[in-house]
Amino acid sequence: MNLFDRHTFHIPVLGLGYSIDTPISVAPYGISSVISLVDDTLIESMREFYSEKFDIPFKAISKKVDDFRADRISSYLNLVDEIVTRKVDELKKSVSTAGGELEKYIDMLPDMCAIKETFNLADKSKHAFDELSKWVNEKLTVGSIDVNIMTKLDKVNYKNGEELPIEHNDAHAALRGFANSNLSSALVLSAGMSPRLFSYIENFKDFFPNSAGTIKKQIILKVSDFRSAFIQGKMLAAKGLWVSEYRIESGVNCGGHAFPTNGVLFGPILEEFRNNRDRLYTTCIDLYKSALEKKEIRQPAEAPELKVTAQGGVGTSEEHNFLLDYYKMDSVGWATPFMLVPEVISIDTETMDLLAKGKEKDYYYSGLSPLGVPFNSIYGASMSIQRLEMAKNGQAGTPCTKGFLKYNTEYTEKPICTSSRQYQTLKLKELAEMNLPKEEYEKAYNKIIEKECLCIGLGISTIKSKKMEVKPTDQVTVCPGPNLAYFSKISTLKEMVDHIYGRTNLLDEGHRPHMFMKELKMYLDIFKERFEEFKKDLENTKEKKQLIKFQKNIFDGVNYYKELFAEKKKEVVEEMEILLGKYSVIHTDL
Repeated sequence: MNLFDRHTFHIPVLGLGYSIDTPISVAPYGISSVISLVDDTLIESMREFYSEKFDIPFKAISKKVDDFRADRISSYLNLVDEIVTRKVDELKKSVSTAGGELEKYIDMLPDMCAIKETFNLADKSKHAFDELSKWVNEKLTVGSIDVNIMTKLDKVNYKNGEELPIEHNDAHAALRGFANSNLSSALVLSAGMSPRLFSYIENFKDFFPNSAGTIKKQIILKVSDFRSAFIQGKMLAAKGLWVSEYRIESGVNCGGHAFPTNGVLFGPILEEFRNNRDRLYTTCIDLYKSALEKKEIRQPAEAPELKVTAQGGVGTSEEHNFLLDYYKMDSVGWATPFMLVPEVISIDTETMDLLAKGKEKDYYYSGLSPLGVPFNSIYGASMSIQRLEMAKNGQAGTPCTKGFLKYNTEYTEKPICTSSRQYQTLKLKELAEMNLPKEEYEKAYNKIIEKECLCIGLGISTIKSKKMEVKPTDQVTVCPGPNLAYFSKISTLKEMVDHIYGRTNLLDEGHRPHMFMKELKMYLDIFKERFEEFKKDLENTKEKKQLIKFQKNIFDGVNYYKELFAEKKKEVVEEMEILLGKYSVIHTDL
């Protein structure tokens, strides 16, 4: 870390609304965070809220406007940028103020930061003041206001019954909104590869080097393995688009949707990046330079930077530093623990209290997402309670008012959402006609009604936290990673940052599994569940092959951890042996 590098962590995206205004709270202190661009209605509400709060003129953008989704997103991002700029200016003016914002800024930095040694805030001499003022005005780092687009959320839109061109699809419009904003920050692409969206990025000059060789809009890829990073990185480089960061996420996930591998563990994945980082860079940089030349775009003055970061399940400063030091990560993502920091995350009091009281048994790996992707949640969230009660009363599903997750065409020509009342009514009718045995029927029934309206659920907590009016039927879905089971203290930003850097401890008393072991247990649970299903159909050769591969990947990872921690951290190996002993199914000869 050089003299003017700052924080070694970032705050990844959380739900649709939980981190929607996080940059306003943390960017002035040099901390980068990510805004979700899924829900433009929520974004418009937040723009109105903050315009009023900071006395900034507001003019609503109606859905009647041709490009309303992109315009709403651009306008909100510009507003956030303006507010952060105001706050940074105020922070810079506090140079001479004891206990002011600048002192808070410097106090939160990692202890190894050279800046802490360079300036003694107790020294009030003119020379010290001049030096500090110069540094503040020339070198002070502001956190990046990054944005997230899930590539799969690219729903087709209609006007007057006619399908609109592809550029009006949800993800395309969100991308355009970011591209047209004033921000100099990064677009985080998650949930897999989308060639057509990647191609659309080429339409916006800010993703290419300008005459000074600077890239105003950077690209971050969220990936689960090296192969995915290599393929996508090459694809984008060949278009003249540089991936400035590969953000690796473990199967445990930071919260919300989880994208588990086929049993490949986080440690071996990080090791592959550690060993092949140079190959990734050299392969992509050659393609990148060639593509710029073909497009007749001036080559950047300096070779572009490539960062590799990690996130998912990190909970201690020791784990944080291990990722930085051993795997050479450039930053570590901390998301879920910040759900107990109301200063940073927009969350209602009732939900935050539920999370604070939650223990291991309360957090679970669910199927409640309409996308069909595993989803982390906690028992007792208000949307889940309402969903079960409505299904019990014969009203399964939720009226689909936002429609961001409309993908199913099982019963209709136009896609509908599997959490919608329309879909679940049709699906339950079909189920009733199958005359299944009671146990089999109940299992199928529960799987159908488990789907939850994330469009409303993942944004309503934000609205409640701002004391804005909500409908009585609008309830909260919450998306914490299982790591939150070991935190229960509602904290300040300063306290959480101090925890990350080992200056204090916010963990509950009692045992907390190592982050790698928590992920291993999750994969053992997945293997066990899949194996139980396989026993019902032993002739399923495809599933058998996948289970064999899954099992091999697990044991490859186990052997890797045995070697990695043999001398450095023997207690992790002991913990792993105990865990494997509880899952005899993993030793099954397939």
